Amino acid sequence: MDNSPGGRTVVVTGGTRGVGAGIAQAFAATGAEVVTCARRPPERPVEGVRFIPLDLRDRDAVRAFFDALPRLDVLVNNAGGTPYRLLAEADAERHARVVELNLLAPLTASLAAYEHLARARGAIVMIGSVSGTRPSPGSAAYGAAKAGLENLARSMAVEWAPDIRVNTVVVGMVRTELSHLHYGDEDGLAAVSRTVPLGRLADPGDVAAAAVFLASDAAAYITGASLLVHGGGERPAFLDAAAAGEERNPRSSGGVTWER
Repeated sequence: MDNSPGGRTVVVTGGTRGVGAGIAQAFAATGAEVVTCARRPPERPVEGVRFIPLDLRDRDAVRAFFDALPRLDVLVNNAGGTPYRLLAEADAERHARVVELNLLAPLTASLAAYEHLARARGAIVMIGSVSGTRPSPGSAAYGAAKAGLENLARSMAVEWAPDIRVNTVVVGMVRTELSHLHYGDEDGLAAVSRTVPLGRLADPGDVAAAAVFLASDAAAYITGASLLVHGGGERPAFLDAAAAGEERNPRSSGGVTWER
């Protein structure tokens, strides 16, 4: 059985930088024909990847884009993102645009790609986020959209089986060319990295490897699943608080007893 999507046609939405570019590059390395789409072209074109301009919030344009493809085997719904914005500091319309990009646009793309993918018995990979599984202050609309995206993928997996497999890569913190906007300078990145059990932020290639796997024949019996790619998550804050408390008030037992 073929363990890579080589020889297939793959669309990666928003695949022009960061995680999306890493995903596009990884699929291209398998021999797949890769098409990326976004509003703006990449600053650094990826070898073997074709770019087509597209606003994923324009439903008519999205349908026309997929209708023009001769075939499609894999759709990676990667496009998304959000600025840091507390809920009370913006009106509902601004938050709605975040939901539109991160939840409704993947739904629109998936529906537009449905016939191609069903014919190919293909796969959809949603790029989710740990923001959808925990409180997300400063990006609440984004977190809500990502939670909805993961649920949407599970429902799609049931409705569209056995013709199309649908899975989600749930991504933690990733080091990209824009990391400094979220985590600050190198000292800030190092401090954030220490909160991850594996001791580092993900690279785009870590996410890409998971996406390639879920689209491959090696995952032929996997659908409706969520694959956590977060380095073990985040170290629970209570552990550090308890350790600090133990240093201040050492017990004769030398440890802490936990109760539920």
